[in-house]
Amino acid sequence: MVEEQLINLYALVIDQVNREQSQQQSQLLYGNERASEKKMARRPEHSAPPEIFYNDDEAKKYSTNTRIIEIQVEMAERALELLAIPDDDEPRLILDIGCGSGLSGSVLEDCDHIWVGIDISKSMLDIAVEREVAGDVILGDMGEGMPFKPGTFDGAISISALQWLCNADKSYHNPHKRLLKFFTTLFSCLTRTARAVFQFYPENSDQIEMITAQAMKAGFYGGLVVDYPNSAKAKKYYLVLMTGGAAELPKALGSAEEERRINYIKKRDACRDARGKAPKKSRDWILAKKERRRRQGLETRPDTKYTARKRSGRF
Repeated sequence: MVEEQLINLYALVIDQVNREQSQQQSQLLYGNERASEKKMARRPEHSAPPEIFYNDDEAKKYSTNTRIIEIQVEMAERALELLAIPDDDEPRLILDIGCGSGLSGSVLEDCDHIWVGIDISKSMLDIAVEREVAGDVILGDMGEGMPFKPGTFDGAISISALQWLCNADKSYHNPHKRLLKFFTTLFSCLTRTARAVFQFYPENSDQIEMITAQAMKAGFYGGLVVDYPNSAKAKKYYLVLMTGGAAELPKALGSAEEERRINYIKKRDACRDARGKAPKKSRDWILAKKERRRRQGLETRPDTKYTARKRSGRF
């Protein structure tokens, strides 16, 4: 009798332990799923297509947030460095893919390069027009190809845009085909000595493999440069593509490379100043910008003796 009671009690204890373990496993699994969903929700491309996600409100926030601007400019400077344009003081025609409101284009402008931007968000391009950016901007979808003549551009950069092509936002979208269409037409519109540099945020290694495979299939050479690979926050991915044959990839930035990067920026600024470029917001700078707007056919106020004159501030 006592033995039967002990056996029954032992069975109840075992059953209770099994149920508790099952509950813990379920909670752990559910928690991991929630964490995964939360992580995925932070990626803009999982929220909505780019032309919808970057509406008027989001475009304005993106273009006025000082932290975002600082990061975008820093990544554009790095992309321009990876283009490896010869330092011969000759302006180049650069394509800015996913140009947005022209933040990365301003970096090209500061280095005296001519640029053309393409973006799928009309709200972003409206802000670019309001900012009176120097480059011409075009409304277009990367996945439908680059609408330019062969050999047009001396280089191309893209900041935070390439990962959007990995999603199928419409029922007829095929990411592999859209990527191949994009890279094939981009290869065509670049000169045979040009490079294209993409800063992007891959979701996983599968996306990296898919993107690089389609780029190589289109005729590009190159590979991935990962800056600060050991840092969770500072890590940045750059896809460096070349049209003129295989060449050694640039070195990734890290703790040992930081000084080299700072020296490069200082050298670039010194070269720009040595060329005698008018200071920003000066009278010569404003007159040159107004003349550029007239050549673009944009409405521009006539020049007067008051042009670029500072207001007194007194009433």
